[in-house]
Amino acid sequence: MITAQPLTPQAQAVRRESWQALWRDAIRDPRELLSLLGLEALSASLSDAACAQFPLRVPRGFAARMRHGDRHDPLLRQVLPITDEDLLVPGFGLDAVGDIAARGATGLIHKYEGRALLIATGSCAIHCRYCFRRHFPYAEETAAANHWQSAVDYLRADPSISEVLLSGGDPLSLATGKLVELTDALKTLPQIRRLRLHTRLPVVLPERVDGELLAWLSSLPWPVVVVIHANHALELDDSVAAALAALRGRGVTLLNQAVLLRGVNDDIEVLAELSERLFALGVLPYYLHQLDRVAGTAHFEVDDDRALQLQQQLQDRLPGYLVPRLVREIAGAASKTPL
Repeated sequence: MITAQPLTPQAQAVRRESWQALWRDAIRDPRELLSLLGLEALSASLSDAACAQFPLRVPRGFAARMRHGDRHDPLLRQVLPITDEDLLVPGFGLDAVGDIAARGATGLIHKYEGRALLIATGSCAIHCRYCFRRHFPYAEETAAANHWQSAVDYLRADPSISEVLLSGGDPLSLATGKLVELTDALKTLPQIRRLRLHTRLPVVLPERVDGELLAWLSSLPWPVVVVIHANHALELDDSVAAALAALRGRGVTLLNQAVLLRGVNDDIEVLAELSERLFALGVLPYYLHQLDRVAGTAHFEVDDDRALQLQQQLQDRLPGYLVPRLVREIAGAASKTPL
């Protein structure tokens, strides 16, 4: 019999650093997640219907940052499908921000002057329960289809568009080769001045920031802005710090968008610590979003009076560059709307 040989340290390192393997190993069963955290008693609050409609997906590295035995853990609350999602609440619909009405081409959303957003993929490493695109028709509306041709043709026909945003899903869910294919096409458009990526992967799956991705970023002819998404300082551990440092080392500008979420970060101490931690990692707080009113998310909503009170407390406590702009996205508006 041939026995298996132990992995060499080099092979173990490759296995640890393979973001694709870690992606495939994500937790998909909410009861498994609760068991890992010693919170089996919370199983009664789970919604199988919500999980069937929008399945749980959590990288194990992100789950490891959750506090064992804490039913109110702010990271757990962001991902756990509970019965509150089953409530039908007036004012909460399927497309709260008007994405479909702003469609310019397949997978391309053109809401604001001078910039267009590409739905690069419907995939994401984590499924956040408050996601404003949880009902988006990704199967029909993905810009990467047909080698990005429809999206690039639209951009070519409108020279006023100087900034391209990659979103999703999460654009870094795509293989780097697919991102290269897009940016090679964008290089043929002389009007493009900036590339912006909206991504949660450096936070939830920091291994995605690998050598191949960094080499791609270094090859780009435009300034690159990466807007990460962290809602709580507990999300920002040492592995995330290393990924963000690597991005900064390639000249990337780093911003953060957070969403104000009841039971997660609707607290002045939590918001102030998030801003401080972000700045320590080289990231500027950019936006603090009021919740997009998408069906299944009403239990996360913080009312405007409380949001404005928190914003004032942040302004009183922190220097201006650490205070994110409190905004709401309104379908059809020409820009984000400050509160």
